[in-house]
Parts: sequence; C-alpha cells; structure tokens
Amino acid sequence: MGRQQQGHGKAPLPMRDGVAASYLWLPEGQWPDMLTFMVQRYPDVNEASWRERMARGDVVDADGTPLHPASAYRRGMRIFYYRELERETPIPFSEQILFQDEHLVVVDKPHFLPMIPTGRFLHETLLVRLKKTLGEEELTPIHRLDRETAGVVIFSRRQSSRGAYQSMFQKRVIEKEYEALAPRLEGREFPFTYRSRMVDGDKFFLMREEPGEPNSETLIDVIEHRADATLYRLRPHTGRKHQLRVHLSSLGIPIVNDAFYPVALPCKQDDVSQPLKLLARAIAFTDPLSGLRREFASARSL
Repeated sequence: MGRQQQGHGKAPLPMRDGVAASYLWLPEGQWPDMLTFMVQRYPDVNEASWRERMARGDVVDADGTPLHPASAYRRGMRIFYYRELERETPIPFSEQILFQDEHLVVVDKPHFLPMIPTGRFLHETLLVRLKKTLGEEELTPIHRLDRETAGVVIFSRRQSSRGAYQSMFQKRVIEKEYEALAPRLEGREFPFTYRSRMVDGDKFFLMREEPGEPNSETLIDVIEHRADATLYRLRPHTGRKHQLRVHLSSLGIPIVNDAFYPVALPCKQDDVSQPLKLLARAIAFTDPLSGLRREFASARSL
C-alpha cells in the first residue's frame, strides 16, 4: 500500500507514532477527483475513512498542501498519506538493542515480529517499534530476517553512511552464523557444504530448488545432539530468501516448526506458540568506516 518515505528528501508529513508517511505517484488514468481514485486504489479502506483522513490533513501533495475529496486528480503528482490499520494483533515478544553508535543500531529480534510494515502488520514491526523508541525517521534495515526467524539484525541510522554498510552484504564480506534445531542427519561427515540452485516457487512466498548451476551455499556443522533433535551451526555464504530452511528441508531434516518447508501448512495467523527453531546467532565484519572488527551475538537460545 504505497511506499514508505525513505531517501527521497524531506517528506511533507512528519513521522507519527513511529510510522513514516507513505507516498504514491499518481498513475495514468481518468478519475473525477482524488476521493474516487483513493477508494478505487485501496479497496480495503472505505470512503468514510478517506474523507476523515483528508479532513485531518493527513493526505497531502509533495508541497504539503492538503488534498480534499474534490481535489483534482493529476497524473504524475506525488501524494503522501499515513498507512493505518483498524485492528492489529499485539506480538507479545520484545526486541533488545545490542549496540548503537552514530551510524548503526544492532538489534536482537524476537520470533514472529516482522521487520517492516507489510500486510496486516504496521506498529507491530521491528522498524516501527525502533522508530518509536529512538525517535529516528531515517532508520532503515541494512538486511532482513524472516518474520519467523529470531536473532541479530542491523539498522542504519544515517543515509550518508548507509551505502558503505549495505555494500558489505552485497560483496558477501559479512560473516553470518545461524543456529537451527532439526532432526539428526545420518551418513554425513561434518562440517560439509551444501549447494543448490534456488528459484521462486509456485506460491509467491516460497522458494524451491531446480537442477542447474548452484546459486546458494551453506556450511553445515553440528553443535550438539539432543534427545529429540540436533542443534546445527549454519554459515550461509549466499543470502537467498529462505535459504537455510530450503537447504535443511532438502537434506530431509526440516527445521523444527517450519510451516513452509517441506510442505506449506495453512496460515496459523496469530498463533505464537510454536516458533521456528532458527536463530541468527551472530554477525561479524570489519567496519567500513572505522576499520574496527565488529562482532554481535544474540542473547537468545533455541
């Protein structure tokens, strides 16, 4: 539903309760007025709600001029508004800030908390929670963790230095270590490297493997065997979506409580009783600005 304002100059609407204004470039088309367009564009938001938001001055153009229901529709215009949800289920787990300096905020994310606003999540996302806590509009994640995964994740505080940190992930010079609980894998010498070719699956949110040149690679080792499962150490050398989940599932040892692999189960919606047993344990890198060695570890355990 629109894009959140980031890196495009100063938004005409300020951050409100941790939520940055979203924006939209008006597309080619014929609409008699702004209200008709907004109702048609966002069918989940009713006409009365748009009228109320416009009356509050919460829908504006790029200059900050309030738009009204009868305002003319002009193709190519950029409009700003706040994303709102009528109902949002609280996520009963807290994040912890592990480290912060003038450029970075390093956070220990809990299971079930999405990284950024999407779908039915807005205030119950790590980004909006941190923006509320720190009061910083420019805060942006440098990389992502799945909603189901817990552990260490890094945010950028400054647009001016963001590129230097993002390039570390693109160049794969970041050392990432995960832990996963899964069934015991027999007949393998540890550690070993698993490689495969991963592509988008049939369902938009899933990945799958296919024959061909590998584009994903994970080093897999055993930390300990437990009575009911094995704790594995995983070091991904690539960063494909759902890479660790797909790799372990393909080896016949899907991660405990994985609702996507090997079979996508019906959505559990707000059930938080069975977290995916996958943890982003640690991240290490040489800071591109200071040259210092940085190492951050989650305080959580599986």
